[in-house]
Amino acid sequence: MKIIKTLIIGSTGMLGSDLCKVFPDAVKLTHRDLDITDREQVIEFIGRINPDLVINAAAYTNVDGCEDNQELAFQVNGSGPGYITEACSIVGAKLVHFSTDYVFDGSKKEYVESDVPNPINVYGHSKLLGEKKIIENMNDYRILRISWLFGIHGKNFVETMLKLSREMDTVKVVDDQFGKPTYTMDLATKIKEIIELDPGIYHITNDGVCSWYEFASSIIDNVIPCTSEEFPRKAKRPEYSVLTNTKTEPMRHWKEALKAYLKERNI
Repeated sequence: MKIIKTLIIGSTGMLGSDLCKVFPDAVKLTHRDLDITDREQVIEFIGRINPDLVINAAAYTNVDGCEDNQELAFQVNGSGPGYITEACSIVGAKLVHFSTDYVFDGSKKEYVESDVPNPINVYGHSKLLGEKKIIENMNDYRILRISWLFGIHGKNFVETMLKLSREMDTVKVVDDQFGKPTYTMDLATKIKEIIELDPGIYHITNDGVCSWYEFASSIIDNVIPCTSEEFPRKAKRPEYSVLTNTKTEPMRHWKEALKAYLKERNI
């Protein structure tokens, strides 16, 4: 059986760190090793490594920060994936790339893979540009739209709630935004299945829908609901960013995944 040479870009991020556990023999690159916004560097680097599979977990994911740093957002989330796609096409590599639920506007209760994106913030627009550059320039891609990530190796909603719960008497969390929390270890493990499936777009999340308030209530006891109007953010968020997976077997419920995460964290 042929050994697949795998390259992971963004290997030290929350998702990238778990991808490294699932693909321990992969070549692992951080942003210090490779600047994905530098086309010549990307093509040269990937050409030299000559992988069979490239997993791109590099992204600018600060949703509010994208509003202030629009040029950087479009370079990292839009142009960067385009350069990676170009390099993959040259060496004949398969590409796995991660997109987001925020490519949708939240006007529907749920979204399937074929629904037409309509982002309402800079982050969503920049990630959609990345999708388009991939789709327009190669065939052997898997774009995974994901949502509400939490994992051991990075700052995330669960960690924020635990921290705020220790510091405050009560923690306000919005109860009018709905989505699907997703454990990065479950997502990383799913990739081995995805790469054997047909090219295209996939919605991959843990099962089960909740509001941010419901999610928080499963983590801490001293949480109270509030509206998005009471908790204004720089970037507008979709009310519903529920991704429905129509192409693969569903992953476990987010509550089970959360228990596994908290156990891993010894909480």
